[in-house]
Amino acid sequence: MGEGGDGSSKPTPYEEALDALSSLITKRSRADTSNNGDCFELLSDYLKILELDEPISQLKIIHVAGTKGKGSTCTFTESILRHCGFRTGLFTSPHLIDVRERFRLDGVDISEEKFLAYFWWCFERLKEKASDGIPMPSYFRFLALLAFKIFAAEEVDVAILEVGLGGKYDATNVVKAPVVCGVSSLGYDHMEILGNTLGAIAGEKAGIFKPGVPALTVPQPDEAMCVLEEKASELNVPLQLVRPLDANLLNGFKLGLEGEHQYVNAGLAIALSSTWLQRTGHLEVPYPEHTTSLPEQFIKGLTATVSLQGRAQIVPDNNESPEDLVFYLDGAHSPESMEICARWFSLSIKGDSQEKILSCQPLDASRSSHDLVQRKPDGKSRKNSTQILLFNCMSVRDPQLLLPNLMKTCASHGVYFKKALFVPNTSVYNKVGSHSLPATDSQVDLSWQFALQRVWENLMLGDKGGDEKSTGAVFEELTDDTEMAVRSCENSAVFPSLPSAIKWLRDSVRKSQSVRFQVLVTGSLHLIGDVLKLIKK
Repeated sequence: MGEGGDGSSKPTPYEEALDALSSLITKRSRADTSNNGDCFELLSDYLKILELDEPISQLKIIHVAGTKGKGSTCTFTESILRHCGFRTGLFTSPHLIDVRERFRLDGVDISEEKFLAYFWWCFERLKEKASDGIPMPSYFRFLALLAFKIFAAEEVDVAILEVGLGGKYDATNVVKAPVVCGVSSLGYDHMEILGNTLGAIAGEKAGIFKPGVPALTVPQPDEAMCVLEEKASELNVPLQLVRPLDANLLNGFKLGLEGEHQYVNAGLAIALSSTWLQRTGHLEVPYPEHTTSLPEQFIKGLTATVSLQGRAQIVPDNNESPEDLVFYLDGAHSPESMEICARWFSLSIKGDSQEKILSCQPLDASRSSHDLVQRKPDGKSRKNSTQILLFNCMSVRDPQLLLPNLMKTCASHGVYFKKALFVPNTSVYNKVGSHSLPATDSQVDLSWQFALQRVWENLMLGDKGGDEKSTGAVFEELTDDTEMAVRSCENSAVFPSLPSAIKWLRDSVRKSQSVRFQVLVTGSLHLIGDVLKLIKK
């Protein structure tokens, strides 16, 4: 922040742009269709105002929808094609810290200078033409339009677009003729908008299918697969089922993104990339699914360090004792992804506590989670480890589906949480950018967090597993230090803000010199972004 002539704080040009972007955010539920700016038909008017119809038709686009893994699939696909020598553009959502994360050119977030130039070019033209009939577009729709402008002006060879929500009425679906479409794993999410059955959800995701354009998907539940096949048949779309990548094809290297489920996403990315290469004249035929080898560029693209924050990410606290407070970040927010998250966390902490210590700089986003730990010479753990859950999810999601899956999967691996902390989001939904983080509001409505706590406590009553001997006394020692907690129960606590929960964790580390805290942060990508902002300070 700069200083004005009267000594007052003056926003930077970038903060001014973020404030303007914030004006497009409403506090309405995403299921509320009362705002005309959300009308899908208006997108054609916005494209005309921005003179983007022709430029979009020239882009060679890969379009990806899905419930789980679409961001990872897009990230792998971009990396493969970049290593093949192409200029790439990647549009993903949501961002966790900086909105520029959504727009990548050649694998790097767009520069502030370019972002500002393209942002104001689009914003001012739309503002000039805005009327009651054609209002300013809503937040995500503006960002999608901005992505089209950036990729067209930067003349990328390939634009990889991740669907924001659903498919049929998503802002990215103004694309009329992508080169190839993909559908990652489907599951139950955003049911208030997409429907209460897997068939209904699959129908919305299949809305990105275009007549005659190849579509690729991964193994799906039968109900979802039947709908995808039906929609593909109606549009004469060749639909191909893609199997997970065989790890042996990586020649001993590891995938750039961590987790067993990433082999499913990598398999889809390989098929999307090879189909794109074939249909754009760079390859005679796509690589067969059961190939015995992959091109070197594909292996490099899959195994290179890729940055996808908030997905199976391990980050030490940027504080006094980073090795004693470690955050395991995963933005899982559906029942299926919660199981995957729990399995990843359980396997990660077991290896970490038995034979690894932290040896990296905090928040090095350019490095993968593989690089965050290394073996201690004697292979022994330095301290006892305690697992803490830091959780929040949107009120449209059902904690009775999320929390039991998390607890049961961890328990099946012998992992039991000693305390669950429930917090509201620090970020506010009508602002963008870290400069807009609000001060702690003692009057914040915590009724949803109390509801989450009740679910957790009831689950704990039915599952009292775990070894209480080594670390149970820690919380007896800490129970007096709960002035920051609104309500502390035996197995959980509700905090009025995320900063107060982080403070409690840091105080706990200082008071418990013999214990190392491993904190799983999950339930919401908004929460993940907030934690990253706070522990970066």
